[in-house]
Amino acid sequence: MKKYLFLIAMLICSVAGFGQELYDGPYVSYEGGRAWNRSVTNGVASRNEIKGGKVQVHFADPKLNFSVSLKKSLQNEPSVFEQPAKMFVVSDIEGEFNGFRNLLIANKVIDEQYNWMYGKGHLVICGDLFDRGPAVTETMWLIYRLEGLAKKAGGYVHTILGNHDIMNLSGDLRYVHSKYPESAKLMGVDYMALFDQNSELGRWLRTKNTIEKIGDNLCMHAGVSPVINELGYSVEQINTLCRPFYDRVKVLQGVGDPKIDPFFMGKSSLFWYRGYFFEPKATEEEVSKTLAIFKVKRIIAGHTIVKGNIAFYYGGKVLGIDVNRHGGDHQAAVYENDDWFAVNDKGERRVIKNQ
Repeated sequence: MKKYLFLIAMLICSVAGFGQELYDGPYVSYEGGRAWNRSVTNGVASRNEIKGGKVQVHFADPKLNFSVSLKKSLQNEPSVFEQPAKMFVVSDIEGEFNGFRNLLIANKVIDEQYNWMYGKGHLVICGDLFDRGPAVTETMWLIYRLEGLAKKAGGYVHTILGNHDIMNLSGDLRYVHSKYPESAKLMGVDYMALFDQNSELGRWLRTKNTIEKIGDNLCMHAGVSPVINELGYSVEQINTLCRPFYDRVKVLQGVGDPKIDPFFMGKSSLFWYRGYFFEPKATEEEVSKTLAIFKVKRIIAGHTIVKGNIAFYYGGKVLGIDVNRHGGDHQAAVYENDDWFAVNDKGERRVIKNQ
């Protein structure tokens, strides 16, 4: 009997310990004409009215903490940009905050106090902030913070949505880290309310695009299949068509609109296509057709991890940037002085080769 009581006590301590170590948030919501901050700090949930337009992002390690000034308004992102002199391009962060932070610091995009150091350069994130990793919310707030700082310096931060972002907004929660249902329970809210249209992060995410043209580069999460080519839409038209449906796509069923479903559903969609890397592969002609339709020199895509990434494919027409961040591989593609390099979280760089 004593043995069983000891095991039960150990289990209770284990569960309590997990709760005490839990940090999550802040989640800013708008209720009754006021702004509220929900968060979990060391396993304790709180809800406070926001005063002064700032929120704090807390970690178990306080050296990682930072503050964020809330934006006075949110507008939908432009779809087309001029070519910047410098670009720092990543994808599929998926809650790996520390690796992302270290990558940015090592390559002088930010400093250790989260200040923007990249001048007029552009930071481009090609999808998948959500799922798998333990610091999704913190990553979003860092990107949110850097947007404002970059603009003040003449730079820009682009956040393009991926399949896991759409999945979370629309209720497909198969890959959510166990931390998030636990923290939602502690805060007394449903997980889906954390990113709905009454929340700051939910509103912010809904301003983001599915595809962007940045100078000579067509940037998206997965790729542009021949099916998308045949639809004949511009990047502006694609984003306008897709935006109202980010949170309305039924799990693997689309929205039932033949104009909309090709962008979201199936292996040929902007969010799921793997044809640059896996069979059945796109032909050279199909890739060239995409470049001609959108008037660009290259396609930049994440979504598919390939050994050897970051790398060029199709003679430099496709740049594959997805790497195994959950396995500790933190890299980015960097454009500067008309050349492309791959860099890592140690600040090392190499010329990107063609696969």
